[in-house]
Amino acid sequence: MKTYIVDIDGTICRHENETAPYEEGRPIKERIKFFNELYDAGHKIIYWTARGAYTGEDHTKLTKKQLDEWGVKRTELRMDKPAYDYWIDDRAFNVDSYFMTDSNSGYTSTTS
Repeated sequence: MKTYIVDIDGTICRHENETAPYEEGRPIKERIKFFNELYDAGHKIIYWTARGAYTGEDHTKLTKKQLDEWGVKRTELRMDKPAYDYWIDDRAFNVDSYFMTDSNSGYTSTTS
């Protein structure tokens, strides 16, 4: 089985803009379904967010509530992702390139 480290904002939920409050996040249901299916197949799904990394605010309670309301299955939730400008990693995927959508059919595929 594999371990997936998954961001939350911009990956499994969308916001109106970059300054919108976390409370206004809207779930991306097809992506949540994708990761839930991996979880159900026995893979480890770890959500790791930088919520509060810049402000020092603790968003744990809100984040758990949102994930539960959205039906997000997970092995673990981590709130300690550091603030950064660039993430360089040989095993990382950009969310837009990982979830590729055919503009004609609307079908979404992944690179894994």
